[in-house]
Amino acid sequence: MYQPKFHQLTFENFHLPFGGKLDPENRWVRLADVIPWHVAETMYAKNFMSKRGAPALTVRMALGSLIIKEKLGLSDIETVEQIKENPYLQFFIGLETYQHAAPFDASMLTHFRKRLKHTDLGALQEELLQRHLAEERKRAEAKDQDDDGNDGPPANKGKLIVDATCAPADIAYPTDISLLNDAREKTERIIDKLCEMHPEGVAKPRMSRRTARKDFLAVGMKKSLSRKALRKGLRKQLSYLRRNLQYIGSLSASVSLTVLSKRLYRDLLVIDELYRQQLEMYKTEKKSVSDRIVSISQPHIRPIVRGKAAAKTEFGMKLSISVVDGISLPERMSWNAYNEGCDLVRDIERYRERYGYYPESVHADKIYRTLANRMWCKERDIRLSGVPLGRPPKDVEKNRARRRQIREDEGVRNAVEGMFGKAKRRYGLARVMARLAESSLSVVSITFLVMNLDRLLAAPFLRLFEWLLLELDVIRNSFVWSPSRTVIECRSAMA
Repeated sequence: MYQPKFHQLTFENFHLPFGGKLDPENRWVRLADVIPWHVAETMYAKNFMSKRGAPALTVRMALGSLIIKEKLGLSDIETVEQIKENPYLQFFIGLETYQHAAPFDASMLTHFRKRLKHTDLGALQEELLQRHLAEERKRAEAKDQDDDGNDGPPANKGKLIVDATCAPADIAYPTDISLLNDAREKTERIIDKLCEMHPEGVAKPRMSRRTARKDFLAVGMKKSLSRKALRKGLRKQLSYLRRNLQYIGSLSASVSLTVLSKRLYRDLLVIDELYRQQLEMYKTEKKSVSDRIVSISQPHIRPIVRGKAAAKTEFGMKLSISVVDGISLPERMSWNAYNEGCDLVRDIERYRERYGYYPESVHADKIYRTLANRMWCKERDIRLSGVPLGRPPKDVEKNRARRRQIREDEGVRNAVEGMFGKAKRRYGLARVMARLAESSLSVVSITFLVMNLDRLLAAPFLRLFEWLLLELDVIRNSFVWSPSRTVIECRSAMA
């Protein structure tokens, strides 16, 4: 059951039993004013359709604790400890007075991640973006009151930057021999459980556990291994796993598989598919198969080929983002590999829905610059970055301007690489610790939500910095030295 309890808590009403009051300029107090809690509550309340049961914790407590966790890079247990010790964090999650006890158990963060789905977090980010755009429009209208009264379609404005990356999951590097050994050990535990629950007390079948373990270590612990020795080790592990699956099939005739726990039953289904894939690759001597399983505990994870120098293949989620004026939004998240170049038209149309006009230029890498995308952008007067098709112009000045434009485009595109680096080095996107598929999507969405909140908090300082740069440009353009120009003339020009 969920009871709507939203009311805008102010720092003046937060009671401190040891005296004093909160600092209104504290980052957590300012951050609480930026987040549209009422929008998040509308989405969060959909998880509680029943009117029975104990009242659930508020959305501010759920979303606030997840933001604290990702912003500070803490574990679930450490997040609760920090909230218990810090009055600003308690204000941020919606408590009205400071308390020495923990507001909830650390295990509740798992339920928060399940309830706050990535689609709801995406809608929350859209609301934040629209608020930011509304403030920018008001500021622009106050700065420029002249209206030309043009009722035609709006001209293209702004720069859209798109790119894709992989968010690796927290799994060991998967090899065929280690996956088969892990599957064999899990099936042995399943057989032990079925024999234990057998009504007639049947004896455990012979499974040669020590021999199978030695065969695995003889292959898996070697630094260099020949192809013949590897195939021999795979054949042995496949035979051990096939025999265990046959034992489970015969035992299931007298013992129902419902005696297994949910985790063991799910592992059995995953192992059955894993055995089929590994047997197919062994017989056909292939190195890949569709929907290949690389982790028994997390079967949703897929290998993502990126071709990077550090790791040519990563194992996790592939995601595409768009960056506009420092605001980064996830456009697509998938566990399966996909060609991000096919999403360029959709990303540009989403830009038009958000801002009301097409971008003036789109900055992307080579995979986006297909002929179809080039033609689509040309029809809408959108400049696609990168080297244009055709031969370079023979005119020296045009060729120099062309190369200069290409360098400038690459410099603009560095912003999205910086976003990926910030998300992976600062906010833990380099290793997503969540184990469930839906929870991992929520973690990635919260990461970009926290990055955008930091960007919105820094907006006043950035506007001041941009103003100073403009003033310096005006001064630089006004001060043109010449021998005949006096100091008084230069000072009047600067004024």
